[in-house]
Amino acid sequence: MKFEKNTTIPRATAKRLSLYYRIFKRFNSEKIEKANSKQIADAIGIDSATVRRDFSYFGELGRRGYGYDVKKLMNFFADLLHDNSITNVMLVGIGNMGHALLHYRFHERNKMKIVMAFDTDDHPEVGTTTNDGIPIYGISQINNKLKGVDVKTAILTVPSAKAQEVATVLVEAGVKGILSFSPVHLTVPKDVVVQYVDLTSELQTLLYFMKKEH
Repeated sequence: MKFEKNTTIPRATAKRLSLYYRIFKRFNSEKIEKANSKQIADAIGIDSATVRRDFSYFGELGRRGYGYDVKKLMNFFADLLHDNSITNVMLVGIGNMGHALLHYRFHERNKMKIVMAFDTDDHPEVGTTTNDGIPIYGISQINNKLKGVDVKTAILTVPSAKAQEVATVLVEAGVKGILSFSPVHLTVPKDVVVQYVDLTSELQTLLYFMKKEH
């Protein structure tokens, strides 16, 4: 199964890729060898037409009347999501949210690992190491600490007022992907990808639909 990396897929489809991967991993662990679009859709909570449309962007992933080979699709999405090798990630901002992420063992569930963390130079934890061996540095050390290491992805959990300033530092240090927990839109070069996680917005959306249903 080949997928051209320069193929453009809709953002909504891209956001479902990890869900498909998770479902195929689950099916594989349950010894399910074949799955049709309805089974996949039901497991995720979408309609089967969406599954077929999403999969159509990647060429022939299955055959009509045969279904999808679970192990092959699991490996396909693992490769697509770079889950066949460890991805080193850095964390910037060790407040409440940062601390929660710092102690979440990504590598035990997926092949992502926080290998270093940063906060303001005067933060009391700067210069220490977590129980999992993750060193904590001052933000002024970002450029120096990223030299010669394979870390191109950052999780950003700093106050909104500092988000752009820190993002600029990260980009200048060579970071190519930022997961930002700040609602502030970040201005970055075209070759840098930013994904936003706005918990307040997500909660407000949830409350809206709850009220709509009741």
